[in-house]
Amino acid sequence: MSNLIRWIVAAGVSLAVSAPLAVAQEVRSADVKKTIAAFEFKDPTMKERFKSAYAYAVFPDLEKGGVVLAAGGGYGQVFERNKLIGTAKVTQITVGATVGAQSYSEVIFFQDKTALDRFRANKLEFDANASAVLSKSGASASADYRNGVVVFTMAKEGVMVEAAVGGQKFEFIPQGMKK
Repeated sequence: MSNLIRWIVAAGVSLAVSAPLAVAQEVRSADVKKTIAAFEFKDPTMKERFKSAYAYAVFPDLEKGGVVLAAGGGYGQVFERNKLIGTAKVTQITVGATVGAQSYSEVIFFQDKTALDRFRANKLEFDANASAVLSKSGASASADYRNGVVVFTMAKEGVMVEAAVGGQKFEFIPQGMKK
């Protein structure tokens, strides 16, 4: 194995291990409100999505970075019928042709109690690319639920080029419980 390939693999592993640890464990309600407002500003049809969803999780600041192996994560708040019920941690890992770093926000909508219960039981996982990126007004209106869940992401900063496989894993922490 050449020195360059060793360096790339070592950098990727280092980022994969350190990225999730660097993410703040506290999620401020003000940041969640700003994130919701940003999604609604980018696409006004999101207002109806927030109103009609059985539940939703808002992750204001997810970060991901790496070379070959990318990792990231962050924390968010979870709402059922617009009432805060807990927080959640997301961890993301991808492997493949990956280089860069990015910061983004993510909102997950749950269509019904069954989908939310899967999330609460920490049984929700999906491909890292199983989301809709808000790029134009009205995009959320045409997005459909898959297995009771629909996900939207919005880039904040950074650039990442990726042709990789991976996924996101979630951990729900009920209101009042510490992790």
